[in-house]
Amino acid sequence: MKLAVPKETTSGETRVAATPESVKKFKGLGLDIVVETGAGKAARITDADYIAAGATIAPDAKSALDGADIVLKVRGPRGAETAALKKGAVVAALLAPHSEKAEIQALAAQGVIAFAMEFLPRISRAQAMDVLSSQANLAGYKAVIDAAATFGRAMPMMMTAAGTIAPARVLVMGVGVAGLQAIATAKRLGAIVSATDVRPATKEQVESLGGTFVAVMDEEFKNAQTAGGYAKEMSPEYQAKQAALIAETIKKQDIIITTALIPGRKAPVLVSEEMIKTMKPGSVIVDLAAEAGGNTPLTKSNEVVEVHGVTIMGYTNLPGRLAVDSSSLYARNLFNFVSLIVDKKSGLMAIDWNDEIIKGAALTKDGETIHPAVKG
Repeated sequence: MKLAVPKETTSGETRVAATPESVKKFKGLGLDIVVETGAGKAARITDADYIAAGATIAPDAKSALDGADIVLKVRGPRGAETAALKKGAVVAALLAPHSEKAEIQALAAQGVIAFAMEFLPRISRAQAMDVLSSQANLAGYKAVIDAAATFGRAMPMMMTAAGTIAPARVLVMGVGVAGLQAIATAKRLGAIVSATDVRPATKEQVESLGGTFVAVMDEEFKNAQTAGGYAKEMSPEYQAKQAALIAETIKKQDIIITTALIPGRKAPVLVSEEMIKTMKPGSVIVDLAAEAGGNTPLTKSNEVVEVHGVTIMGYTNLPGRLAVDSSSLYARNLFNFVSLIVDKKSGLMAIDWNDEIIKGAALTKDGETIHPAVKG
């Protein structure tokens, strides 16, 4: 079977869906690997590197995709790429199903079996395939590094003969994978770190990394999580108390990292313009939700702006700013996923449609969009 890795066409996308390491592993499954020339350039992978690993280099996307049984991408195919896919081909990529509806319909119409990697179920067996976690880890790290580079002061406390420099104060809003990595990175740089989240269970995680948890710790908050680990909706009274606490906390911060995203919906506003006005001149906000509208009303997608003396960074692809490592992790995620659908003895397609991982990620099949989250 032929596995194709075309060059990414989305503007600013520096990652690639396969590395020489994963090419060797795919060869071990009995697959023939074709990589479009220049596909790994932004991730510092040359065509010669792919050839040495056992891949064939195609001169263009059409040649790479011609007759391909499996197609791996970072961002989903579109336009001429989709038209070049053969019926029954498997595509695995970050397909953004909630926002790229026309592209998803085109994949269905082409008769492609498309797997949205962001729809993988969050179960232990799928952890090695979890692209959202692998990429969010790097995003959380890079958010702090970018903030530190932009912030006009040192991060750690420094005691010098000329006097002491106070440490920077960092607030992380949202304690998921990206938030936890941001906390750990800011602590390693010597900052005083605090964090907030709507889930009580994250308090222990924050404190284990040396951060201070910020929340109104009353009985309502302690019971604000379902048995499944999801946050319950809080009363208006609690929301008002929590908002007042966060507003007071924000005044004291030098750097804020916001990470709140809700799949298929506009990102919630966590830091209002009034809150930003109270921040110290020279403060920095890194908004990891910029692609979904931002966690501040002043965030501009893919721009760095200064408003009310505060720098707001709205990069939409922070993992892509670490293309070498993010590509390496993403390629491993994809290899682990493809290993599920290829028979290791025959090297032929063997999709188990009863597998909960397959069912969770399957987006299109037999000319239709089949995932319940976007069906119809």
